[in-house]
Amino acid sequence: MSVVSALGLVAQIAHWSLAAIGLATLGFALALSRPVSVPPFLASIRDTAVSVDYSDMPDLQRFQARDGAWLAYRFYPGQQPSTARIAILAHGSSAMSDAMHGLARPLAAHGVAAYALDMRGHGRSGGRGDIAYEGQLDDDLADFLDVLQKDKPALRPMLIGHSSGGGFALHIAASNLQSRFERAILLAPYLGYDAPSSRPDAGGWARPDLPRILANMALAKIGVNWFAGLPSLAFATGENALNLTSVYSYRLMRNYATNDYRKDLANTSIPIAIFAGGDDELMESSRYAEAIRGFEGKIPIRLIPGVNHMAIVSAPAAVEAIAAYAAGDFKMGSSQ
Repeated sequence: MSVVSALGLVAQIAHWSLAAIGLATLGFALALSRPVSVPPFLASIRDTAVSVDYSDMPDLQRFQARDGAWLAYRFYPGQQPSTARIAILAHGSSAMSDAMHGLARPLAAHGVAAYALDMRGHGRSGGRGDIAYEGQLDDDLADFLDVLQKDKPALRPMLIGHSSGGGFALHIAASNLQSRFERAILLAPYLGYDAPSSRPDAGGWARPDLPRILANMALAKIGVNWFAGLPSLAFATGENALNLTSVYSYRLMRNYATNDYRKDLANTSIPIAIFAGGDDELMESSRYAEAIRGFEGKIPIRLIPGVNHMAIVSAPAAVEAIAAYAAGDFKMGSSQ
């Protein structure tokens, strides 16, 4: 090949390389700049939530996280006779501590002291819909544990999470924090888009911005997280009478979840149990058994008939069964 031909080939390769970079840059720009699409209002979430009696809900308290932020929670002292057990409650996607009130009350009545958190990015904890970095929720939980265990370092609470909070609880149960918990109870957990138990778009509740998510995933592989704070997941909150968090950033979406539920199931060493409603409109609750195949021996499942996604944390039949289990009767009863 002559020098002229070689130079021509190099120029052509450079031309097409620059064109490819230009097209990729344009694709990323389009993916990252377009507004997130909001799904139609899903009435069942609101209708179930507003049926709960909040008249005796305790006031918010606060603790200080390592970055200096004051994060909110509600405390429900265990009634007598006390079991000396403690539960930390993680609400579902877009919600806040209020959403766990219907479960916290019967837990306290069964002698279990309950702490319902406003997870950062929700309610009165930080800016709505975003966190500073992926993993910040883990750090916040560790900071809250430090507060609880200041005078009782041997204290090991249980972690109870609902929906996305259930996915987060599974993530924590497989993380370096697992040894600080007695057990994890997952309530209608969202296990990820690829889990058999997950309906498409969570039954219409959540709409992911796939181009933006894929762009952020690709950029993260080269260490670029500049756009991780952009909205990437929208919820069907409608007019939002419940003052919910209507969108998640990419990094909040990633952190408040399990990102590989099979890997997390394999990596946890603490007991895990799943409760779900038989009439769950966001999850295919009858397929949780399929989702945990291979782990059946260590993860019992109980389905509560006639209970939908939100009612698993408020319907009497559901919360009484969960509270009894959390109080120390670690028997699930018959699955439905």
